[in-house]
Amino acid sequence: MADSLVIIPTFNEIENIELIIRAVFGLKKKFHILIVDDNSPDGTAEAVKKMQQFFGDRLFLEVRQEKFGLGTAYIHGFKWAIERKYDYIFEMDADFSHDPKDLIRLYNCCKKGADVAVGSRYKKGINVVNWPLHRILLSYGASFYVRLITGMKIYDPTAGFVCYKRKVLETIRLDSIRFIGYAFQIEMKFRAHLQRYTLEEVPIIFTDRIRGKSKMSISIIGEAVFGVIQMKIRSVFQKRKF
Repeated sequence: MADSLVIIPTFNEIENIELIIRAVFGLKKKFHILIVDDNSPDGTAEAVKKMQQFFGDRLFLEVRQEKFGLGTAYIHGFKWAIERKYDYIFEMDADFSHDPKDLIRLYNCCKKGADVAVGSRYKKGINVVNWPLHRILLSYGASFYVRLITGMKIYDPTAGFVCYKRKVLETIRLDSIRFIGYAFQIEMKFRAHLQRYTLEEVPIIFTDRIRGKSKMSISIIGEAVFGVIQMKIRSVFQKRKF
């Protein structure tokens, strides 16, 4: 059995799903993949089922009946991974904005001692390809804002390309995670930070999707902006519960 599981949440990723699965399985290190699909009407889950005929011993699929949000998809995957005792548990998008080859770099970072390895767009300048200027400024500004409010030292707290050691996910109270969108990534890192786990950043190049449609929206960004302050306040007054 592999020691590493890559969790990929999907909703209408039929254009990317086969390509991303083959790319991960083509790496020199052995990874397992769990697809958490929110009942995509475009047939994403059906495409995964067909691929299980060839990769059934390392490709897994969980289909949820409704679109409940990115955060709940990852929490579903985290619990699935913990139950099956994977040592290293990854978050990754299906759209190739995260280069599958960087999975090995994140793995090595945790293997050498980090508890959480973050694929960082901003560790060494701004490494984003194909984003318009306003989106870069919004993302970079949000990261600076989160660092200021939370006290975390990482440059890309909103990153969605992450490796967690299992012990981190076992310690964090997953059922108490409040955010489901963009802010979910912040809350996960903040809780690991409060538990004094070691968070390290691995510089990556983030490339905007070529195929399919972005899931980003104003409401998701708003959740992050206003949610960070609420999260910080709760952490001060509810230390034992947070």
